[in-house]
Amino acid sequence: MPELDPARVAALEAFLELLLRWNTRINLVAERDPEAIRQRHLTDALQLLPLLPEGDGPLGDLGSGGGFPGLVLAIASGRPTHLVEADRRKSAFLTEAAGRLRLARLRVHPQRIENATLPPLAALTARALAPLTTLLPHAARFLAPGGVAIFPKGRNAEAELTAALPDWHVRTERFVSRTDPEATIFRLSDIRRARPDA
Repeated sequence: MPELDPARVAALEAFLELLLRWNTRINLVAERDPEAIRQRHLTDALQLLPLLPEGDGPLGDLGSGGGFPGLVLAIASGRPTHLVEADRRKSAFLTEAAGRLRLARLRVHPQRIENATLPPLAALTARALAPLTTLLPHAARFLAPGGVAIFPKGRNAEAELTAALPDWHVRTERFVSRTDPEATIFRLSDIRRARPDA
């Protein structure tokens, strides 16, 4: 796991406290035990930090839910971050978290992904949202030239990639998840349609 400065560690702890309070009212994560949430969600999100491209280019996260991984990466990296979440209660939580944690470089987009307008992104994440056949068109739309899509996937990761490849050209890097040995993290770049007219 990456080493974080004390201020960012404190912000992550404050985020977890806020998540636990909200989780009693709306279902942000299935787990209720703080240590389970820390391992299953926080540590899982933080393992993506070293996969981000260098620089200060903006990040985007689709279907941000309870803030994993997008809000966690915003805290840990300090980069401008855009969270897209259509569920009004979840987007309200994300907005409150951004305010309480003074994340001035974070913007919440409470709308469907199809309707979102984002700046060209250096990196795009999405966790447990949709198959690659659905995610790749969003990545092609939102990523800046040279940008990367970082998609954690479960045991069906290779099948998802195989299903997407007839329609998409991608440069694929694979990383084993540190929190789930059966999971794969895809780092995808050079994303473009295999047939430009499709």
